[in-house]
Amino acid sequence: MSEAKNPMRDLTIDKVTLNVGVGASGQQLENAKMLLKRLTNRTPTTTHSRSRNPVFRLKKGEAIGTKVTLRDSDASEFLSRAFDSVGHRLSSRAFDRNGNFSFGIREYIDFPGIKYDPQIGMMGFDVCVTLKRKGGARVARRRRANAKPRKSYRIAKQEAMDYIKNAFNVELV
Repeated sequence: MSEAKNPMRDLTIDKVTLNVGVGASGQQLENAKMLLKRLTNRTPTTTHSRSRNPVFRLKKGEAIGTKVTLRDSDASEFLSRAFDSVGHRLSSRAFDRNGNFSFGIREYIDFPGIKYDPQIGMMGFDVCVTLKRKGGARVARRRRANAKPRKSYRIAKQEAMDYIKNAFNVELV
């Protein structure tokens, strides 16, 4: 008898986070918010600096970037469009040891269906993808009796690479 595959061990996309790090507040930050709103039809949130840095003229708590988090079907739809913009190619170095990966899109005009807007200017953004298994994530996130997931539950780098290769038809370089 062949070994049955456990469906709870299948991988899914937990979330896709889009980030634009501007480095300073002002008009450029507002343009970045407008770009993320146009790409996702979601309201972006502002990211703030954690500490001061006099070299870059940063104060603690100053708004320096913006981000949007997508989940469920919105995340997978956006990710397939993002892979179109990078030519369905991804570096194997983009994956971390926990199975998550990220890549950058240099200019938003590479994204399908988006045209150049002179008000925004030329701007790129980062796409960070977090993967999870279908079952068992509650063990680490529940309030009472939470525990660290077992080693067998964690997502390996190669496992994540195989999932992305098969699910989105991406060539790993």
